Amino acid sequence: MIEAVRRALVEDIGSGDLTTNLCVPDNAKGSGIFLAREPMIVTGVDLLPILYDGEDIEVLFSDGTPIEADVVFARVSGSIRRLLELERTTLNFLQRLCGIAVTTRKFVKAVEGTGCVILDTRKTTPGLRRLEKLATRVGGAWNHRFGLFDAVLIKNNHIAAAGGVQQAVEKAKKQNELPIEIEVRNLTELDEALDAGASHLMLDNFTPELVHQAMRKVTCDVKIEVSGGITAENVREYADAGPDFISIGAITHSAPATDISFRLT
Repeated sequence: MIEAVRRALVEDIGSGDLTTNLCVPDNAKGSGIFLAREPMIVTGVDLLPILYDGEDIEVLFSDGTPIEADVVFARVSGSIRRLLELERTTLNFLQRLCGIAVTTRKFVKAVEGTGCVILDTRKTTPGLRRLEKLATRVGGAWNHRFGLFDAVLIKNNHIAAAGGVQQAVEKAKKQNELPIEIEVRNLTELDEALDAGASHLMLDNFTPELVHQAMRKVTCDVKIEVSGGITAENVREYADAGPDFISIGAITHSAPATDISFRLT
């Protein structure tokens, strides 16, 4: 988190904020507010003390709190120069993370009562994965793997390189004790993965009807995840088909930024 903030500040401020340094006296003090311009879920406020290190921060709502438009959710006091040079970077973080949480919450609420869990993916902004996955958790999703290092997920290119579903699973099982998830693109590959002993299947771009058919083939000890082609409009239909998980890249890669403003007071 600290490293992400450091990189962002270097990127934006560089050798200094020319406009602010020309227009604002060095000793000027003041305060400002962060204001929701639309209904949102507060996310990322733990970054404020890191961004405004040395200034006075008052966080009025914790992460995960739904608030309405025109609500002030944080205040900062200190050097006006510092407040202004940090404005855009801070808003970029908050708008991005709140937008992810809001988008995620829509999908989570759409599947309420089905027992299906929404998962995020690795389709994140380079360098911001941990923050963006934090935002999906705030929105109510569970985190899928954080990278290539913490879970085994055999996808179609692995299958092609290994020579088939059976071969890919067998090779993975020989050298690894973690559960093995494998992506399947049709019912034939699903049967092959089950025969090979995979414990977690990802149904890639299946229709809801094909998900129903797949669920009739598996036993309760095999976890089923659906991915690909999921939208806010059809996610409930997929969840009603009975999978354990639905993973959705759109909650990170396509989440619109939340409208938030910073104002000096």
